[in-house]
Amino acid sequence: MAQPLCILLMRYKPVMLGFLLLMQANLTPAARAKEATAALTVEISGIEDGKPVPEKFAFCVEDGKDTTHNGDNISPAISWSGAPGGTKSFAIVVIDKDVPSDFALANKAGKTIPADAPRRDYYHWMMIDIPARTNSISENATPPGKVGQNDFAAESRGTNGYDGPCPPWNDERLHHYHFMVHALDVSSLGLKENFTGKQAEDSMKGHILATGEVIGIYTTNPKMH
Repeated sequence: MAQPLCILLMRYKPVMLGFLLLMQANLTPAARAKEATAALTVEISGIEDGKPVPEKFAFCVEDGKDTTHNGDNISPAISWSGAPGGTKSFAIVVIDKDVPSDFALANKAGKTIPADAPRRDYYHWMMIDIPARTNSISENATPPGKVGQNDFAAESRGTNGYDGPCPPWNDERLHHYHFMVHALDVSSLGLKENFTGKQAEDSMKGHILATGEVIGIYTTNPKMH
């Protein structure tokens, strides 16, 4: 005679519970990262979320003549809190997600870059292997971890790996700068100095325990004000 389902579930409950615990213990880092719900609280001194990035942090600024000139290019102070247990290092990545995929029209007199033109990520600052005991970086400071080569490459003016906003002055799209801090479950990502932004993000996959960000906006197009 078949036993009721409820009796079967009660009889095998300990076995099922043990199986589920075993599965949880054997989750890969990537699977555990997907389950993580922790979020870091990130603060950028002088930059409010959704507000303009001050010119002191910019690589270039408007000059009032429909072009730009050099800005102070100072890296902002960053602090964070709320790292979950198991955090062994931090990484900081600053990305402009609104950079034109095609730069052929950039900063050309009489031309404009349409707001709906294809876009790509552009890396402004990457730091990895920041010790877990660290929870802040002061303004224009020497980074406490390894620094990558940002996308300014040979045009970089940063002394600590940072180069600030400098969108084309004829771009019709407002640019968004994501100042992100990641808590990682490894003390080192194993990358050499001058790694790229993509290399940093690829190496962090499966190791991110928590993330926080502040998004600043910036434009050098006088028509966007």
